[in-house]
Amino acid sequence: MTPLADTLDRLCAIDTCALSDALDKLGLSGQVTGLRRESGEGRVAGVAVTVKLGTGDPPPGPPKHLGTTAIEASDEHSIIVVEQRAGVDAGCWGGLLTRGARRAAVRAVVADGPVRDIDEARDLDFPIFTNKLTCYTARARVVEKSTNEPVQIGTVTVEAGDYIVADGSAVIVIKPGDVDAVLETGEMIVAREAAMIEEMAKGTPMSEVLGGNYEHMLKKD
Repeated sequence: MTPLADTLDRLCAIDTCALSDALDKLGLSGQVTGLRRESGEGRVAGVAVTVKLGTGDPPPGPPKHLGTTAIEASDEHSIIVVEQRAGVDAGCWGGLLTRGARRAAVRAVVADGPVRDIDEARDLDFPIFTNKLTCYTARARVVEKSTNEPVQIGTVTVEAGDYIVADGSAVIVIKPGDVDAVLETGEMIVAREAAMIEEMAKGTPMSEVLGGNYEHMLKKD
């Protein structure tokens, strides 16, 4: 197993709530709420490939359908992260793109903006996290502004190469330079919570299980 694959496996073993707690303990940000899992199942972890959409004219050069450059830049470790915050009800992702992403082994799509053809994504069991669904095409409404440049989802800026973890609770963005510390802290939190679950199973009173040690677990060192 490569170091990247090992890192992604370890991230995928930690739920986003525990990762959020780890970010809190380390004094870091990266939590994005409100992007619901609209298709697919389970937790996903991958490396960000970013796409920014907006209104107006596309960048100079031969015309390309939005999202295709990102798919071609992706591999089996990638999660495509799309920003479409133009205020226009127009799809930033759709069924044909989903099929292309699956063929490229992309792990998921995270979109701050409207996604269409969601039933197709559900039929394909392809994970998509978004805050809005639509039927409207992007054609004549929005264009691709850039690929692998910084984008914004929620209140968090995502850069190409950032680590992304998403499940039913939230989306977490982790900078590469922080991932080792976040993993170590997140795994510590998961281990502590597992021990607490064991205590609950033994019949230990909840006031003891959720006592002072738990309340102060996220204090910064």
